[in-house]
Amino acid sequence: MYVVAEKDIAGLMTPEAAFTAIEAVFAAMARRKAYNFPVIREAIGHADALYGFKGGFDGQGLALGLKAGGYWPHNQDHGLINHQSTVFLFDPDTGRVSAAVGGNLLTALRTAAASAVSIKYLAPKGAKVLGMIGAGHQSAFQMRAAAKVHAFEKVIGWNPHPEMLGRLKDTAAEIGLPFEAVELERLGAEADVIISITSSFGPLLMDAHVKGPTHIAAMGTDTQGKQELDPALVARARVFTDEIAQSVSIGETQHAIAQGLIAREAIGELGAVVNGDSPGRGDAEVTLFDGTGVGLQDLAVAAAVVEIARRKGIAQHVEI
Repeated sequence: MYVVAEKDIAGLMTPEAAFTAIEAVFAAMARRKAYNFPVIREAIGHADALYGFKGGFDGQGLALGLKAGGYWPHNQDHGLINHQSTVFLFDPDTGRVSAAVGGNLLTALRTAAASAVSIKYLAPKGAKVLGMIGAGHQSAFQMRAAAKVHAFEKVIGWNPHPEMLGRLKDTAAEIGLPFEAVELERLGAEADVIISITSSFGPLLMDAHVKGPTHIAAMGTDTQGKQELDPALVARARVFTDEIAQSVSIGETQHAIAQGLIAREAIGELGAVVNGDSPGRGDAEVTLFDGTGVGLQDLAVAAAVVEIARRKGIAQHVEI
């Protein structure tokens, strides 16, 4: 078994490599060559923690395994980030464990790569302004990944806690783009591409805010009850997602579905756009990617980083 430690991931996995892995797994999912296993997520009754498993099998990339981990809200007391996870890979031919990989940074990279894939395929032609809703830890990864796939000229941003907007300003400066803090009404009117990455349980971006051709990557809603967008905005958009079953149950579309504003059949798979089996944006004014996060994404980036670590002699080999 190979072990790739969390401390080594940053020196191995790039946004470009994560994008390639996630684009390929979206395509495999749409071709029914890869599928996710049912998600397990439980409140364990200790340390206010949520713990669970996401897994699957990619028959095209031959990645089999799971990500184990969750959310520990008091981890700052231990000098750790709240999200903690490890990815375990298994040999699909024998069932033997083949790798254990630190999953914290990989989770951030694969989440950002997923929205970047949606931007590559669904952003309106000539998009110049990137709008960021949310300034938490994940926002920097999202902005960097978006800038890798599209030539934006400016970033505008909003956060429920304005004192955190420095992260967006610093990240924009790092990638060579001007940044301006704006209100949500202006963000919706001016941004050609919008990434929302918050932990909100109520709508932030309203239907009336969004003007003109726009693509929205809604990346924060991954739990029942979470919500970032006005259901009327979801209903107006042409909607794509990573996995439809998750989208309607824990993703952004759960609220529009519950209100009868859209039907499950109206939701498309991003992988079908990648494969060329769906026209994607077409004549839609607003497109939406409902990024719920699936286990296959974790397996894809973990398998990629193990291969890189083996080539560089960094992966530790242990007998079990």
